[in-house]
Amino acid sequence: MPHSFKITAAKGGQFVAKFVYNAETIFWSENYAGKASAKNCIESLKKNAPGASVVDLTKEEAGKGYRFELVASKDGQTFVRFVAANNETMVRTETYKSKSSAKNAIESLKKRAAETPVVDEA
Repeated sequence: MPHSFKITAAKGGQFVAKFVYNAETIFWSENYAGKASAKNCIESLKKNAPGASVVDLTKEEAGKGYRFELVASKDGQTFVRFVAANNETMVRTETYKSKSSAKNAIESLKKRAAETPVVDEA
């Protein structure tokens, strides 16, 4: 099972939703007070990520609805965030030196989200 969604424990009795490849976390959510919220995040990703658009904010593109955003970090690298229709960030990635690596993270989630199993490690 190389790809999985994981629900893990976070500080203060909170929970995090993650999209993982082998041992590497590709996307992670904010901390949620309840496990149900982390599960809802994953269910929304499974439903909405495959058809979501990709908006390159480094090129001043704009988007709405569920979308992936390519964002420049302060040090000139690129990270990705997946944004819900209400403009709330659901998950994000680490920063990547190359924009192509960030795009690979997007494609991984888009292609695999619907069929990826959920593992509860919390």
